[in-house]
Amino acid sequence: MTSPAIASGGLTLAQTEPGAIAVALLVFGVLMCLSVLGSRAFERRGVPIVLLFLILGILGGSEGIGGIPFENYHLAFRLGTIALVLILLDGGLNTSVSSIRSTLGPSVTLATVGVAGTAGVFALCARALGLTWHEAILVGAIVSSTDAAAVFAVLRGGRLRLKPRVQSTVEVESCLNDPLAVILTASAVAWVAGGATPGWSLLYEIPLQLVIGAVVGAALGWASVTLLRWSGVTTIGLLPVVTLGSAFASFGLATVLDGSGFLAVFVTGVMLGKGHIPYRRGVTRVHDALAWLAQVSMFLMLGLLVFPSRLWPVAGTGLALGLVLALVARPLVAVLCLLPFRFSAREVTFLGWTGLRGAVPIVLATFPVMAGVPGGERVFNIVFFIVVVSTLVPGATIRAAARMCRVGEPAPAAPEASIEMLSLRPLQGEVRMYQIGPDVAVCDAALREVSLPESASVVMVVRGGQVIAARGHTVIRAGDHAYVFMRPEDEPQVGLLFGQSAEG
Repeated sequence: MTSPAIASGGLTLAQTEPGAIAVALLVFGVLMCLSVLGSRAFERRGVPIVLLFLILGILGGSEGIGGIPFENYHLAFRLGTIALVLILLDGGLNTSVSSIRSTLGPSVTLATVGVAGTAGVFALCARALGLTWHEAILVGAIVSSTDAAAVFAVLRGGRLRLKPRVQSTVEVESCLNDPLAVILTASAVAWVAGGATPGWSLLYEIPLQLVIGAVVGAALGWASVTLLRWSGVTTIGLLPVVTLGSAFASFGLATVLDGSGFLAVFVTGVMLGKGHIPYRRGVTRVHDALAWLAQVSMFLMLGLLVFPSRLWPVAGTGLALGLVLALVARPLVAVLCLLPFRFSAREVTFLGWTGLRGAVPIVLATFPVMAGVPGGERVFNIVFFIVVVSTLVPGATIRAAARMCRVGEPAPAAPEASIEMLSLRPLQGEVRMYQIGPDVAVCDAALREVSLPESASVVMVVRGGQVIAARGHTVIRAGDHAYVFMRPEDEPQVGLLFGQSAEG
């Protein structure tokens, strides 16, 4: 056997650059596995798992037990941007056009007026708590928007099911509000660094960015659906390559055209989700896995940027500001923004409480550091504390808040077995799953007694851990999962019999 030492110079493999990379990958891989294994314990206690990712990232950093030296804010910004593209694409794939249409007004209002208002109110509060005007305005702009990664992790990852209009408003707002936060942060950094005062141009730059992003996203999403349907690709593994490529292209083109790249990615995802693309369920699973990989990796990486020794001097200020954002700025502005819309007082209260902050504010907090703004690292550390408080205060109490405000709905139990139809060509039928409730028409009825459309048929019933063949004498019981083959036009009639599909 050869010695691990390199003969020339006596260096061990770990002391060379490839060796250092190997050690860093080893530690990072262990952290990724621990973050997944520990996520269940956090979920049981109602704590968002993104906090676990951040904590493990800190433990793996240069001042932690992992010892990974990482202080590259430019690299963190670039990798964080790619991760957000993956997360927003998955969010778009799982968001229906009808839900967006029903909540577009309140979502856009919260994503524009709400973001600007939150930045202003928070900056005033931050100044009152002792920050300079430069710091107050910077921090206010950075934490002004909710975070899609945190929202999806809490709502979808935590299996929290809300009333459709409330959940759609929270999710769509988190996907739309990044452009304004980016513009406000960039303008604040330019003002602090060089004295460039933001002008009235912001009044048209913001809606213009949103329009460009939406148009680019819709166009490339439609083009991708068309390409997938008519390309004749038979290798299933290549299909997610096209959808992922369309997301990257949407972000790049929209950004080059001075539009919102993040919004373009989300709209592309929505177009792909509504399009009849081949092997849709398999493609969706791939992007779901990529989105979780992006979330875990991004929060671990951002945790690596944090140095505990630099946090303590701003701990009191950061914690106080985090509470101000969660208890004052976000709820106050959300209530004012939602007044024109027909939300109940309970729904408004809940929407004001769910101002989750996460990766986006931390990524934006790298702007002052990269621009060389005096006190940039102090701002970054303050923002980190605000994100942690946001994770603990609104994030860990969302289930309780949903119960108190009566906006939650019982989440359907996952079936022990599932069935799906895979096809590389557009077909006129699909298989949908229904969880049978005690009050639906087919409950306690034999299948021969159910008047299904001529082109529809129950193909399988799952009861607990048992798979039951769908025959005429098979009786459907409450709690069963019934899989029905149908054409799209049959869905309304089937829904009257079986209730709302658990898949849309």
